[in-house]
Amino acid sequence: MSENQIEPLAADVMNATGLAFDREEILYCSSRHDGTVYRISPSGSPSPYVEGMGVATGIAFDRDDNLYVGDRSGTIFKVSRERQIYVFATIESSIAAYHLAFGPNGYLYVAGPTTSSYDSVQRISPAGQVELFYRGLGRPQGLAFDAKDNLYVAASLGGRRGVVRITPDSKAELFLSGPAIVGLAFAPSKSLILATNNPLYRVDAGVEGRRIP
Repeated sequence: MSENQIEPLAADVMNATGLAFDREEILYCSSRHDGTVYRISPSGSPSPYVEGMGVATGIAFDRDDNLYVGDRSGTIFKVSRERQIYVFATIESSIAAYHLAFGPNGYLYVAGPTTSSYDSVQRISPAGQVELFYRGLGRPQGLAFDAKDNLYVAASLGGRRGVVRITPDSKAELFLSGPAIVGLAFAPSKSLILATNNPLYRVDAGVEGRRIP
């Protein structure tokens, strides 16, 4: 396969939404169609990992390999490695999807656009307590942290769309301007991978991404 060629991996998952790798580098995918999180084999075969997750959207693993699933109707589920399901937290529902990322001190950060034009990023403590981290974004979606614990959000700030950088003390600035950005991730090369409504882009941002130990 050439560098820029795209080929199907798991065609049998309907409305695939959230993606995450566990510590064994196995890929998991949520389906908002049937509320199931699937484990994807290297050959692309999906098998149900956990069901009954509502409108399953964003997913993320913590350092202990517990899986967190965002049901966009308002629930964040925690799924242990033994596949025991807990209601980890309850938050405001989203009109689209939750986006999840783990940040400093084991806090789970959550973005999800609502009908408001003044949306927020919330964070949830390891004990499940929901806190407001930052309010004032338009349609916040994908999240990623750098090595200095700054949070990057695909969102609008002051009417300008792009990637917003929010410091640990909740100071926000537009880091990168660009339309239609919905997701982002840091690459080992200190570049920023951006997901838009169509292609993926890579930006040489010179920023090191955060890694969960």
